[in-house]
Amino acid sequence: MSIHRSVQPAADPFATARRHTWRRLFGGLVEETRQAKGYTVSEAARLAGIEFSEWLAIEAGHVPADEDQLRSMAAALEMSFDQLLLLVLICQGGRAE
Repeated sequence: MSIHRSVQPAADPFATARRHTWRRLFGGLVEETRQAKGYTVSEAARLAGIEFSEWLAIEAGHVPADEDQLRSMAAALEMSFDQLLLLVLICQGGRAE
């Protein structure tokens, strides 16, 4: 008689903390860039064509997946889309488990 058990890999106890840290890094860099440009949150959101609350969520660590939103954010922050996309990709790399 053969007993077959499926072995699940052990959960990474630090995965949630790591994801939070990478997302917060992204938000912090967006916030620092906005501040360096001298924009308030309201001004940056208006320039990007997004809601004030959306911009706040991004600075708090939400990483947008929508390319159009990222393009409008890059334009509002006076940076290239490629620079912002690279930042997104680096921060998403922190999500790998």
